[in-house]
Amino acid sequence: MVQQSSKIWFDGKFVDWADAKVHVLTHTLHYGAGVFEGIRAYECKNGKSAIFRLKEHMRRLLDSAHILNLKVPYSQEELNKAAVETMQVNGMKNGYLRPLVFVGAGVMGVYPGDNPIQTIIAAWPWGAYLGKDALEKGIRIKTSSFSRHHVNVMMTKAKVCGNYVNSVLAKQEAVAEGFDECMMLDSHGFVSEGSGENIYIVRDGKIKTPPLNSVLPGITRNSLLVLAKDLGYEIVEQNFTRDEVYVADEVFFSGTAAELTPIREVDHRQIGEGSAGPVTKKLQQEFFKIVAGENEKYADWLYYYEV
Repeated sequence: MVQQSSKIWFDGKFVDWADAKVHVLTHTLHYGAGVFEGIRAYECKNGKSAIFRLKEHMRRLLDSAHILNLKVPYSQEELNKAAVETMQVNGMKNGYLRPLVFVGAGVMGVYPGDNPIQTIIAAWPWGAYLGKDALEKGIRIKTSSFSRHHVNVMMTKAKVCGNYVNSVLAKQEAVAEGFDECMMLDSHGFVSEGSGENIYIVRDGKIKTPPLNSVLPGITRNSLLVLAKDLGYEIVEQNFTRDEVYVADEVFFSGTAAELTPIREVDHRQIGEGSAGPVTKKLQQEFFKIVAGENEKYADWLYYYEV
């Protein structure tokens, strides 16, 4: 269950959590033409709080809306400000932010006509997405029977609400079969990503991740690739198959919700030593230093605010 906060920013003003409602004929509810983001805020060691890569997330939100031809009535700066105010009005030093742009009620049918474009930002406390022990012990995943979107079937560079039906089906299948998550293949049979995470393999100290073909350009992905390069690791963005995953020394996921989660087993095959490997641990350690404000080199990734 989502732990309720006090207020939600809704079309430019704050309303009580319980009053943030829409009509049952809201267009996006029926047809999925909305866009959203997931953003984390962290309490830092300096006593302040910071939203991680807020500007990049809000830019991607607006890019996603542009791809869907949704005319968002707010600028990026206005959305940045609203996100900060949402954390402040709820007294939250850390937590999860969910901006959503959607087509409101009006015309029904596939073409939305002049229906209003509405925007909300909600926030709530949220811990480890894949469970408390996942960040340390790693998780078990399976290859999904559902393929990731073809690039000309769905807009894969937009974080579109309707795209995630694909993820819901894949995640349901994995959980029903006793796994924590899934690994999805693209329409050509290459490894793509998880249901909501980017994926990486490590072999002989080299990090490999799928290129941005059918993959959403993850902001945490970008952060980790920059960090890994700065730490001296060789990075390869290249297609690979599931059997290459099986024989990797390490496998891990990244994402705003998943942060950096090691994978200990894929399709009943143990990965490496069956726990987080040294490269994964090092990246985890340095990533959490960054979000805690302990590495000034990446200070521009943090959008500070006070509660």
